[in-house]
Amino acid sequence: MTIQADEILVAPAAVEPLEAATGSSRRLLSFALANVRRRPERAVLAVAGIALAISAAVVMRTIASGYQVLGVDAVTDAVGGAPYWAVPAGGITVDPATGVITADAPPPELNAPTGWTTERTVITTMTDHPNVALVGRTAAAEGTALVSAEGARRLGLADGATLDLPGGPLTVRLSSETGARVTVPLEAAEAAGAVNGWLTLRAPPDDPAAPSTVAEATGLVVTSDPAVQPAAGAPGLVYSTQRSTDRLGFISFDQKFAALLGSKVSSSFLGLISTVALALGFVIAVSTFVASVQERRREFGIMASIGLTDEVLYFFLVESLLLFVIAYVTGTLLGGAIVAFAANSFFSLRAWLEAAGLVAMYLPALGIVAALIPVHRLLQQRPVSLLADHP
Repeated sequence: MTIQADEILVAPAAVEPLEAATGSSRRLLSFALANVRRRPERAVLAVAGIALAISAAVVMRTIASGYQVLGVDAVTDAVGGAPYWAVPAGGITVDPATGVITADAPPPELNAPTGWTTERTVITTMTDHPNVALVGRTAAAEGTALVSAEGARRLGLADGATLDLPGGPLTVRLSSETGARVTVPLEAAEAAGAVNGWLTLRAPPDDPAAPSTVAEATGLVVTSDPAVQPAAGAPGLVYSTQRSTDRLGFISFDQKFAALLGSKVSSSFLGLISTVALALGFVIAVSTFVASVQERRREFGIMASIGLTDEVLYFFLVESLLLFVIAYVTGTLLGGAIVAFAANSFFSLRAWLEAAGLVAMYLPALGIVAALIPVHRLLQQRPVSLLADHP
């Protein structure tokens, strides 16, 4: 290896520190690119293995984040700002196909506190379009069907069009609600077969709306934890969607619901596959860089024997960083594309960026174990032993 004089001599005093640092960084990058070009097969295999592992993690994290966003939006639309949400014995779930909250049983029969208002909601899917939810509400305007943007796209409807339902025709009005849904008056939804649903309760302005008041009047358990499900044999459960006064009172009901959805995805079979794939990618990276270090023992030995031990470390770290960056960019783009085409309902730019940020947290640990430790351990040996033939 030929050493240029300007690489080993002290830079003149006239050279600015920033310019010197820029020149050194440029030389390190050029050296890394030259080494990658010398061993393209090894570089391609390393990048492919790490990128596939990263893409698997990005897919899982994007779906988890997308499911959280989907669920929070669905809860917001279902509750409508009401402080209490009475769900049936079967509980409620998020339907990924429509992006709305669904119920497995009719709304619970209860007595609201004196002076309170109760709104009944029932939900089903449209007969000819099972990927669109039909939502019936007590407060919905007569003769009008509020259709979300996604619902209008799937149904091919425009504002002012006529929607024919078993209960009669309704005039379409576009709404800002999320998911693929059509919101109609309660009677129209019931005529179309909607039975299951929930109730929302609102207190008068001068009522403190204490959970104990609701529990006494309804006879149902009141909780602010969305992870709690109706007990066996109970007619239902009331969720307090207000900020509670317990030690987690600073966390809103929506945030708790989002955390619950994210944990469900992470603990699912998809999450297990992603974890295994990420572990395999970690093993591939470590084995690839360990083999690369051993293959270049003599090269590193020559550089170490002339006093360039630190430079060896820098050269290898820059080369490794280059491969990690390429693999990370490739993996995140591939993972985002997979979710966008295979699970479009869970894809959003926000969810993808959150997933990319979470996966990026693993890269420093990967770089330390896969690149820094192997080359550092190698350089602890005497240059003579590095130059000797190694079996």
